[in-house]
Amino acid sequence: MAGDDGIVLVSDARRAGEGGEFRSDFWARLVHAPDAHGFAATWLDIQCRAFEGVIRGVVVLRASEASAFAPMAVWPEGIEGSPRLAAIAEKALQDRSVAVEGVKRTPRRQDPVFLAHPLIVDDELHGAVALEVEGRSEAAVAELVQRLGWGLGWLEALARRKTFTSKARLVTVLELMATSLSHERFQAAATAVATELATTFGCERVSLGFMKGRHIQVKALSHSASFTKKANLIRALEGAMEEAVDQLATVQYPAPQEGPFQVTRAHAELHQQHAAGAICTIPLTAGERVLGALTLELPPGSEFDARTIELCEHAALLLGPVLDVKRKEDRWIARKVADSMATHLGHLIGPRHIALKLWVAAIAAVIAFFALVEGDYTITADASLEGQVQRAVTAAMQGYVVEARARAGDVVRKGDLLASMDDRDLRLERQRLMSQRAQLESERRAAIAEGNRARSRILEAQGGQISAQTALVDEQILRTRLIAPFDGVIVKGDLSQSLGAAVERGSVLFELAPLDTYRVIMKVDERDITNVSTGQAGRLALSSMPNEEIALVIEKITPVSVVEEGRNYFRVEARAQGAVEKLRPGMEGVGKIYVEERKLLWIWTHKLVHWMRMWVWSWWP
Repeated sequence: MAGDDGIVLVSDARRAGEGGEFRSDFWARLVHAPDAHGFAATWLDIQCRAFEGVIRGVVVLRASEASAFAPMAVWPEGIEGSPRLAAIAEKALQDRSVAVEGVKRTPRRQDPVFLAHPLIVDDELHGAVALEVEGRSEAAVAELVQRLGWGLGWLEALARRKTFTSKARLVTVLELMATSLSHERFQAAATAVATELATTFGCERVSLGFMKGRHIQVKALSHSASFTKKANLIRALEGAMEEAVDQLATVQYPAPQEGPFQVTRAHAELHQQHAAGAICTIPLTAGERVLGALTLELPPGSEFDARTIELCEHAALLLGPVLDVKRKEDRWIARKVADSMATHLGHLIGPRHIALKLWVAAIAAVIAFFALVEGDYTITADASLEGQVQRAVTAAMQGYVVEARARAGDVVRKGDLLASMDDRDLRLERQRLMSQRAQLESERRAAIAEGNRARSRILEAQGGQISAQTALVDEQILRTRLIAPFDGVIVKGDLSQSLGAAVERGSVLFELAPLDTYRVIMKVDERDITNVSTGQAGRLALSSMPNEEIALVIEKITPVSVVEEGRNYFRVEARAQGAVEKLRPGMEGVGKIYVEERKLLWIWTHKLVHWMRMWVWSWWP
C-alpha cells in the first residue's frame, strides 16, 4: 500500500510550507531532478529532513531487471557508508519485509536504530530504503516506518513507469494526490478529486465509480456534492465505466484513427444522449484487481491528446488505491464483516489459494469426524481414599503417657502395642488390696477355728469384695496398654512428642483403618451430578500411582453440596476394586465415572454450551 500512502509526505510538505520557503525549495528540487539518480537523491533528502533525528540514509534500487541492487542515493552526500546500514538494507531485500534493529526498552538518543523498508510493486522487489536514526521508543519507530512507507509511493510510481514524468505532469499528479489525502471521508475526497481533475484538464464533467459486486456504481461527480443515483446520466456513466473495465483498457470516444479496436457502444450512447464532447474512461486498478473507473468528459469541440491521457493514467494509478482505502474505511462495521467474509469465501471457492482450501478442508474433516464419531462420556472429579471402617483407640482412664511405639502412617497387626500409660499407682493399689485380702483370709480361718460361723461368713463376703476390686484394678492395668484391635494402618495419632503428658479419659489417641477395604470419596461438580447414579463404573488414578488405574463402583451419592473455591460439589462415595494392597488412606487422585456413549463434539463442547445457556438466560428479559 505504499502507493496509497506515498503522497502523505506531499500533503505534509504542503501543509508545512504553505506560508514559506520549504514548499518552493521542495517543488524546485523535485521537478528539476535530471534523472533517476537525481530524483532518488532529492527524494531521500526530503525524507531525511522531514524526519527528526535521521543520521544516515540510503536508497538501494535496481537500474534494470538484469542488473543487481546498488545504492542509488546516499544522505548526507559524501558521507562514508555504514556496514550496519548496508546489512539492514540487505536483510530487508532478502526477507522482502520491514527490518528493524537496535530498538531497546529504554531508548537513548546515542543508541542508533537501523530500519529498512522494501520497495515491492506487484509482488516484484525493486529495491529498499534504509535509515539510521537516533534512539527512540518502539512506538516512535513504528510511526517512522509507517511514514517511510507512505513516502515510497513516489518510488513505486518510478518503478511502475520505468521513467520520470516532466515537471508539469509530476506537479499535477502530486497535487491530485494531496487533494485526495486532505479529506478524511471518502465522499468528500472523491468529489474533491473529481472537481480538481475537471478544473485541471478543462473537463465539463469528471465521474468516479467503484466496483460494487460485479457492477460499477458512480460515487462522485465533479462540482456536485450529491446526485440522484437512478438518473439516466448516472446509468449511462456506469455503462461506459463497465465497458472500459471489461476491456481492461483506456477507452476513448471518438476513438483515435490509429488506435486499437475497442468496443465503444456505451460511450457512444453517453455522447449522444447527453451532448458530451470527447470522452475518456480509465480503469482504476491495484495490481490485478479492478477497483473502479474514472470518466472524463470534455466540452463539445475538444479532444484528448496523448500526453493528457498518459497523465490521467498516471494519476489514476495512484488515486485508485488511495480512494479505495478511504471508501472501505467509511463502510459500516457490519458491511466490513460481510465484505471480508465474501472475500474469504471467494478465495475458498475461486482459483488459487490452495493453502486456504487445504486448511478449510482439514478443519471441516476434523469437525465432521468429531460430530459423527462417538466416545465414552465420563465425568471427572477429584478423589481421595478413606478406610471403609475407622476405629478409634481412646484413653480408658486419666493418666500419663510413658511409651509410644507407633504413630500415624505405621502399619500394625492385631495385638501390637501402640502406646502405654503410667500404671504405678494401679499396681500399688493392687498390692494394697492383695495385703488386705490376705489379712481377711487369716481372720476368716481364725473365726472358723473358733466356730464363729457368722463372723467367718462376714469375712468371706469381705474377701469377695476385695477380689472384685483387685479384678477391677487388674483390668485397669491392662487398659494402660493400648493394643491394635485389628490389622491396619494408623491414620491419625502420634504420641512420640507427648511422653509424660496427661491425657483425659475418653481422649482419642489413635485412629486405625483396615488395609483391605477402602472407599473413594469424589467431589462431583453440581453441573454433572444429574448424570451420576449408584452402580455406575469408573476408574481412579492416584497421584502416587499415575500409571495404574483402579476400578470403581459408585455406592452412594450424598445429597449435600460442599462449597470449595467458589463452586458447589457433591460428595460421591465409591468402592475400590483390586490392587488394594498398595492403597493407603489419605491418597488423592482423579476419578472418572463412565456415563454412556456420546458424540465427541458434544463431549468437548457441552460445558461451554451450558455456560452460554446460563449466561443468556440470566440476561434474557
